[in-house]
Amino acid sequence: MSNSQTSSSKTAKIAARVLPPAVALVLLLFLWQVVAKHNSLAIPSLGLICQALIQHPHLFLVNALWTIDEMVVGLAVSAVLAFGLAVLMTQFRVMERAVMPLAVVLNVTPVVSFAYGLVLLFGTTLVPRYIVTSIIVFFPFLVNSFVGLRNIDQEALDFFRTLNASRAQILWRLRIPSSLPYLFAAARICVPLSLVGAVVAEFTTSGDSRGLGATIGIAYQQFGDLPKVYASVVCLAIIGVLSSAVVILAERKLVHPSTRGRS
Repeated sequence: MSNSQTSSSKTAKIAARVLPPAVALVLLLFLWQVVAKHNSLAIPSLGLICQALIQHPHLFLVNALWTIDEMVVGLAVSAVLAFGLAVLMTQFRVMERAVMPLAVVLNVTPVVSFAYGLVLLFGTTLVPRYIVTSIIVFFPFLVNSFVGLRNIDQEALDFFRTLNASRAQILWRLRIPSSLPYLFAAARICVPLSLVGAVVAEFTTSGDSRGLGATIGIAYQQFGDLPKVYASVVCLAIIGVLSSAVVILAERKLVHPSTRGRS
């Protein structure tokens, strides 16, 4: 195949990836403008949203960093705890019987119901937000970790046992490598969910104006500044897209390295 044919093939592949979401985005923005024109009291125009972003860059940047901090810390704490419990559950069946029912109860309990109690307990610090974010992402990470650690190749496990491998060796050399697809599947769910958790935590932990969720609440309740509200939403969307892209790139590098550069 000639260089020109290879170049045109790559261009066609890039166009096939880029054009559909680009066209969908243009249509969405067009519909937004049409709706905003006839409902200006409820939805600001794109121009007003961009104006809010341009006029208050420091406000959105600082509060975005606070939200990212809550998102990352909450996700990290939850991932470590969930993975640690999943390891214990794969090693000891009694741990599975003890932990999983409690995890299900925690998952179905509205976290907002005790968010206010956390504020009373820890005050207007970031600790309640970390806890709320961690709780929201805990169950998906626990379940995916447990399934990934348990779902291993039986022949490979038998081979390790014939070599008298210890539980720790089986864990590090077989279970954890085999669980990577499940862990990244959990990350694809939990990373954007942690952003939602951080915003929910900011909504429910009153008295603290840090974070994009708090910015939305202040702009909407006190000033009715809808452009600032939707500008904050745009910032959250950008954070969500970028964080999800990081997970996808990491997964391609660690789990599917042979697919890099392919379509």
